[in-house]
Amino acid sequence: MLDDFRSDDGLGMDGRQQRGRRPNDDRLVDREVPLPLQEPTERAFPAAIHAWLDGELPEAAVRKGGTARDVDFWRRLNAEVDGRRRVHAPVSLEARIMAALPQTAPQLITPWFRREFVVTPASAMAAVAGLVAVTAIATIALMQL
Repeated sequence: MLDDFRSDDGLGMDGRQQRGRRPNDDRLVDREVPLPLQEPTERAFPAAIHAWLDGELPEAAVRKGGTARDVDFWRRLNAEVDGRRRVHAPVSLEARIMAALPQTAPQLITPWFRREFVVTPASAMAAVAGLVAVTAIATIALMQL
């Protein structure tokens, strides 16, 4: 598979051909890269299993010897995946989701530092009392030093 991800076809910003570059000279090639074994106890995956999974070999040719376990594993995995592909959400789920969405656009929340600052008489008296108390404690601490 060859993909050309460049949309400029080798042209510069002014529409002229860039020097040293030909159009479509940087093609990406899709290829299989073998993965090394992570631990020495891992066993290599037989090439016959790869060929069977790709549809190149019949199952009977692969089910011989030590690969029978691998074939059984992949058969069970395919059966599980097929079962999960057939699972559908209930018909009423879409209606419940749409009903839960708000009907109006949400209001922008103003940050705390832009909100109106309201001082009630009770909160003003509490702030003054707290300021007097802190000042008295600071004065006593300074006098003792």
